[in-house]
Amino acid sequence: MDLWGNATGEKGAAVKPLKWEQSFLRVAKVMLSMVLMLLAPPTVHAQNDTEPIVLEGKCLVVCDSNPSSDGAITSSLGISVRSGSAKVAFSAIRNTNHEPSEMSNRTMTIYFDQVLVNIGNHFDLASSAFVAPRKGIYSFSFHVVKVYNRQTIQVSLMQNNYPVISAFAGDQDVTREAASNGVLLHMERADKVHLRLDRGNLMGGWKYSTFSGFLVFPL
Repeated sequence: MDLWGNATGEKGAAVKPLKWEQSFLRVAKVMLSMVLMLLAPPTVHAQNDTEPIVLEGKCLVVCDSNPSSDGAITSSLGISVRSGSAKVAFSAIRNTNHEPSEMSNRTMTIYFDQVLVNIGNHFDLASSAFVAPRKGIYSFSFHVVKVYNRQTIQVSLMQNNYPVISAFAGDQDVTREAASNGVLLHMERADKVHLRLDRGNLMGGWKYSTFSGFLVFPL
């Protein structure tokens, strides 16, 4: 027998292990490999640059190798954390008739005088404009009422003072008619949206007109 407990022959040569010993060694190696795999730390697969992870519906974590300043809290590791409960929505109406001589002659902005919903407070009633708090996809719709027949109005939804969509109301036989439209927009943080009267006038009218929007999802 040698120093390791192996049986040896007459001249000191090691005796070849039996078949059951070989099988036992193979099983032991397999079991050892399985134990090492269980003890090894799990492999972490990285998300893509903008894929969000929602944790218990309370926190939105975005892994971004090039984080931008969009109002989120960003760590030095490029992880942006936003509150999952932070929602953005507004709905404004025209509750009274008004003689909008200043609007018609100068700014052409369609103003509203009452806010029904303003979650996040990103719609400014004084300017009747919405300012995006973060980069994302937003939904907007409007419904602007003209009062007098024998006139046509054209209303445009403006993004950063550029017309994106328009709507017309021009039936000569209808006293009250609405120009309506809706759209999804890709917006950056601080982008501004408002309504502009491009044609016709709203003198003494446009009561019951509405302007609404909300954040569909952040990017």
